[in-house]
Formats: sequence, C-alpha cells, structure tokens
Amino acid sequence: MSNTSSPHAATAPGVTAGPGGTLYPALFFALGTFAIGTEGFMIAPLLPKMAADFGMSVSAVATLVVVFTLALALSSPVTTLMSGRLNRRDTLLLAIGVFTAANLAAAFATGFNSLLVSRVLMAVAAGLYVPNANALAGALAGAGRRGRALAIVSGGMTIAIALGLPLGAVVGHAWGWQATFLAVALMGAVAFAGILAGVPRHGGGLPPVATMAERIGVIKQPQVRRLLAVTLFWAIGAYTSYPYIAPYLSAVLGLGETGIGATVTLWGVFAALGVLTGGVLNDRLGANRVVRAALVLLAASFWLMAGATLLEPGTAQWPVMLAVAVWGFSVWAFFPAQMAKLIAVGPAPQAPVALSLNTSTMYLGFSIGSALGAGILHTGALWGIGLLAGLSELAALWLAAGRSRD
Repeated sequence: MSNTSSPHAATAPGVTAGPGGTLYPALFFALGTFAIGTEGFMIAPLLPKMAADFGMSVSAVATLVVVFTLALALSSPVTTLMSGRLNRRDTLLLAIGVFTAANLAAAFATGFNSLLVSRVLMAVAAGLYVPNANALAGALAGAGRRGRALAIVSGGMTIAIALGLPLGAVVGHAWGWQATFLAVALMGAVAFAGILAGVPRHGGGLPPVATMAERIGVIKQPQVRRLLAVTLFWAIGAYTSYPYIAPYLSAVLGLGETGIGATVTLWGVFAALGVLTGGVLNDRLGANRVVRAALVLLAASFWLMAGATLLEPGTAQWPVMLAVAVWGFSVWAFFPAQMAKLIAVGPAPQAPVALSLNTSTMYLGFSIGSALGAGILHTGALWGIGLLAGLSELAALWLAAGRSRD
C-alpha cells in the first residue's frame, strides 16, 4: 500500500532494465508484500486468545497493534532515507530477512514483552521493505511497464487484505496464535529465496530516494496537507474498530471461533472487492466522487455496528453482517482513489514522495485509532468504538468534500 516510485520517473542510473523492462522481479517482491500484509492483518481475530494465554485484557494485548503501526509509521521515512545509497536488492534481502526472523522469534516468544519486541522489529523491517520494493520494481520494469510493476507489488498487499484476516482466524484458532507467525515466517522465507534467486545483484542499483528537504517541500503544500489529513482521519476510524472485531462479534452476537472466522472471511472478501472496485470507479467517476461515497458508506457501517450493540443477538445478526460487508468494501474502495488524488495534486516527480508520506500518515492513523479503540474497549462501552470510528470518517468526509474541485 505504499508506492515510492512513479510511472513517470525515468530509470535510474545503475539499475538494469532492458528497453521494455521486465516485470519478473515485481512478482518476487510481491511475495514479500503479501507476507508483510498478511502479518499486519492477521492478528485482529486472535487478540482474545492471546489475551487469555498471557493473562491480560484484550485492550492491553492490543498494544501489539498500536506499537506495530506506530513503529512502521515513524521508522519507514527514516530507514528509507538511510538506505538510499545501498544496493536495493541487498536492502530488500536484509529487510525481508529481519522480518522473517522476527516472525520466528514471535512464534517462540516466552512472554508478552518478547513478543512486543518482535513486533517492533517486524514493523521496522516492513517499513524498509515496501518502499524499496516499489522503487526497484518500478526501475527494473522500465518506463513503459512501471505502472504494471507497481500494481503487481501492491497486489501482494491487496491479496493480503482479503486473506490476512481470515487466515489469521483459521490458522490461529486451529493451531494457536503461534502458528500464524510461523506461517508468515515461511512466506517471508519464500520471498527471500525468490528475491535471491530471481533478481540479479547488478539489478539492485540506486533508484533515487527523496531527501528530507524534498519530503518537507512536498508536505508544505496546502493541498497535500489536506489530503494527508483526510488519510489520517480515515485511518483513525478504520483502526478504532478493526483490531477489535473479535471481541465485538463475541459480545454482540455471541459468536465462537468458527463464527468469528466466517465473519472475518466475509470482511476479507468484500475488502478485496472494494480495492478492485475502487480502482475501476476512480477511472470512470473520478477520485473525488469515489472518496466521498466510500467515506459515507464507511461511517454508516460503523454507526450501524454501534447501534447493533443495543439489540438482542438474534436481531443483531443481519445488521452486523451487513455492516461488516459494507465496512470491508468501503474502507478499501477509498484507498486507490485517495492515492490517485495524491498523484494528481502536483508534478509527476513529487508523486513518490506524496505517496510515501501518505503511507506514513496512514500507519500513524492506524496507531492512534487502535489506541483509542483499546481505551474504549477497556471501559466496556462497545458502542463507543463504532460511534467514534464513524465520527472520524465524518471528519475525513468533511475535509474531502470541502476541498474537492468537481
């Protein structure tokens, strides 16, 4: 979900790309983004089991989500800048290697604190891997295929959106939450082997990395700041509720592990449809219309979930299922259109910087939202999670609608 190269950028010196470029490296890089995306999304339905194992409350164990998203948001711009002079292929191998090792450490963690440290390492490695994978894939593809290369790398994350949540529920409930980290470690190992075997070292040259001054120059632009504010409130709302879907379903509908797994699979299916549909509608209707419609639907779904907490489980089932489907669809239909707006707001060379800032802003919002959700969950007022999430989306809608141009 992070792009740091643009279809308009020229192939950098030192990067091997034929006249038409090649898309094969992007396929190997997508293995890594799939592993990273799966790890990021899989943990939500497992929080109650982890809380039981550690003898902690769900809101306390949710620190694993807060810390991961905050560490990724803060570290990614710094590590990307620091690695700018390194061979990109070697940087990717280092990042996915650390990510894989951290998942192995998490699988065998003996306590909560060691698991927390493992999650921080995963976040730092993920924040280094994703922008470098996009940059190198785009450079190796050549100008004529750069857009397709970035779509392939991002596609790994898109598939993870659809599969990460249900995969975590199925594997974690069947074999324990430790097995989910082992599964992701295996994915990371496959990605490492694919990059090592499929990407020549001389192809890992030095695509340009934006300097800190260039990043600051982009963020100084009022239109960019407003768009980043929209992303921030969207992300806060999304993650106020997302990590706590399992305790919500258990409390409101009385669902057990099987029911929770089926419901999060429903969410994942509609999330995948949302990503694809959002991209298509963006081309046909324009980014502003798609963003506004997605935010309206998203706020409505969260408020429907909040209202369902006042109903009996039998009565609440269909409203909750409807809300979960609309939530999954609309939360990710928003994303392609929002990226399109950021790309269009300025000249082509600044697009990679704007998208990188958008990724950091998104994960910062995820961190804030998950912390707010944990606080509300601790009070026992489940309805407050949906209420606050909907209000956050309403704030994003106000910013988006008030500044649109069509």
